[in-house]
Amino acid sequence: MTSTATWEELVTAALLGTDRRPSPAGAPALLDLAAVHTVRRRAGLRPAPAAARPVPAPPDPRPEPPAPARHRLAQLLADRAGTSNSGGRRGAAPDLTELLPAWLTAAAHFGYRAPASLIDALLDAARARTDLRPQALAFVGPRGLWLARLNPEWKYALRGTSGAAVLPSPDDAGAVRRLWEEGLFAERVALLAAVRADAPAAGLELLGTTWTTERAEDRLMFLDSLRTGLTAADEPFLEQALSDRSRNVRSTAAELLSALPRSALAGRMASRAVTCVSLDRTDDHARIAVEAPHECDAAMQRDGVVPVPPAGRGERSWWLGQLVEAAPLTVWPGVLGGRTPQQIVGLMVTDGWDEELHAAWCRAAVRQGDAEWSRALLAGPGTASPAERAKLLATLPDGERADRVAGFIAGHGLSEAFQLLSVCAVPWAEPLGRAVVEALEIARDAGSYPWSFSGVMGLAERCLDPAEARRLEALTAIPAELEGASPGAGGYWSEAFQRLVATLRLRAAMWAELART
Repeated sequence: MTSTATWEELVTAALLGTDRRPSPAGAPALLDLAAVHTVRRRAGLRPAPAAARPVPAPPDPRPEPPAPARHRLAQLLADRAGTSNSGGRRGAAPDLTELLPAWLTAAAHFGYRAPASLIDALLDAARARTDLRPQALAFVGPRGLWLARLNPEWKYALRGTSGAAVLPSPDDAGAVRRLWEEGLFAERVALLAAVRADAPAAGLELLGTTWTTERAEDRLMFLDSLRTGLTAADEPFLEQALSDRSRNVRSTAAELLSALPRSALAGRMASRAVTCVSLDRTDDHARIAVEAPHECDAAMQRDGVVPVPPAGRGERSWWLGQLVEAAPLTVWPGVLGGRTPQQIVGLMVTDGWDEELHAAWCRAAVRQGDAEWSRALLAGPGTASPAERAKLLATLPDGERADRVAGFIAGHGLSEAFQLLSVCAVPWAEPLGRAVVEALEIARDAGSYPWSFSGVMGLAERCLDPAEARRLEALTAIPAELEGASPGAGGYWSEAFQRLVATLRLRAAMWAELART
């Protein structure tokens, strides 16, 4: 078969159809002609010079998981979420894709590295799900980072903050300097963290060598990495960063300095804040008097106060909140008559400033990690927001946090518990797990549908202790349909509890497979 038709003419005819564009040169079979041209085009290619072979991947001394665990990981990566029917029904089978984070967490606990045959699938999974990236990149390690350089679709891994690089010893100054100057961003972030963990001053000195030449977004990420292990020794560097040309860098530096209660910035903020908040002694009842700032001067702005409020916020209340948030909480007992945090939170606040003042104290307690103030604010009147309560709870020890959330669920049910449960240590402590299961049982008996509590049920699948599976067996039966209950709700709850039990048993099996030697 011969034809003088060009490849472009064949493509045009194929796209438009032979009814609108006749087949070139009268050929009876367009596809046959296209096949001939394809062979000619391929045969006419000139061989290109061979590209240089990539350097071998760096070694990863961690062992691979046992064979059953590797098989399980391949299954989790290959499977899709369980069938979802209309109306929110998920069925009784576990959702394998949602178990992947738990598997990666367990693998990290045992110190395993990714099997070579699954690195590409892990990189693909982490590309599609950003929540997997920190765990997946740490698991694939230096081999995954090496592979990511060869595929543009995995370039996200080269900008991540994973500790995937093979890091030199902090004592090897030459190797540290070379990696710092030539490494990928992920390698440099991991290197900075490693050097700071060994010698904080050396890490800060390393960062200072290239600080002024770094891109603004990289300076921000490096600065943010100083949160771990932040000490008073970091103050001089952070003070200099207050004059950075990037507003985000300046803001982060101010936030970090305010987390150091003895820093000069914290002192300056305290001096400003105490001029706005004082004790009102005009009668027998002590109150807190508030006089918000009347301006936001250049010095306040340099210390991180943002002058322009968000839409709907007044300027003065916006400035007041930022000053109180950045002031050390230790200043307030002295200003407010030697009272404890609990007594201070219980004082009346004049002129309707209580909500603004308590919200700023909440942010300060979270930023400064002050458990005593967090307890006082959790018991006070100004923490109605679940998000606010969750942040305060995160400053408390794990056991106390779990007990408080269990008490909240017992008193208020599950409707506002999702964010509180999200900050509890995994697996949930037995009293917390019991409170969640009892609240789910109460919701079932009330005749509602289970998808009204799908968020909590999903957390339970990931966070309940797998040992709870046996106790949950009794809830998998279809209950008698009560008068006034939603039609078919009992069957849906049965499926939900069956899925929960199956998921907990699968998590137990995953752990056992990884624990094999």
